[in-house]
Amino acid sequence: MIVFPAIDLKNGQVVRLAEGDMDRATVYGDDPAAQALAFADAGAQHLHVVDLDGAFAGESRNREAVERIIEAFPGHVQLGGGIRTPASVEGWFKLGVARVVIGTAALKDPEFVRDMAREWENGIVVAVDARDGMVATEGWAEVSDVSMVDMAARFEDAGVASLLYTDIGRDGLLKGCNVDATVELARRTRLPVIASGGVKGLDDIRLLAIHAHDGIEGVITGRALYDGRLDLAAALQMAAKA
Repeated sequence: MIVFPAIDLKNGQVVRLAEGDMDRATVYGDDPAAQALAFADAGAQHLHVVDLDGAFAGESRNREAVERIIEAFPGHVQLGGGIRTPASVEGWFKLGVARVVIGTAALKDPEFVRDMAREWENGIVVAVDARDGMVATEGWAEVSDVSMVDMAARFEDAGVASLLYTDIGRDGLLKGCNVDATVELARRTRLPVIASGGVKGLDDIRLLAIHAHDGIEGVITGRALYDGRLDLAAALQMAAKA
């Protein structure tokens, strides 16, 4: 199982939001590239990066910071936030991003995702961001009438690499990952699932790793790392056993 340390970007700074609320941001640093390198030094081979401003704007807003992260981090960078056109997808892949995460566009323009998945094999991740089981879009500002299971079903045959499931109600709050919902989603789709939202410690990593055989591909963690509640090296070691 893969552990993805997260770097969320707002105005060029490393932040974490509470429940996706831009007004509830905690700043953890102003050098995203240095943070990426610190995660690499701890053993991380994968990194999850989100352009939060871009998610709301619908286009890149922290491009310079992302470019510095890509240059600094020797492993695989997974990027999301406002990526909604073929040109933007192509541009990021050419800069060295390993995977592109598509959320809002996946709900509103599923054919776009299918086209991108065909063009970029194993490069597209569909974000299934849900509040009370219903998919949210536009930087989580809007909640749709589509369930997370129905959303997943739309892309089972599309050639996407993975689903990234986030329980918005837990994200950034250290409440613990919603393991039950994540496992249920993994069992109801043939696609690998990446867990996100609420990881508070090593026990979350252990519980998810137990269900790796159900299709849990990885887990994203942010605030627990920044607050010192989770040791990245220990998390990587735990996940490697899955």
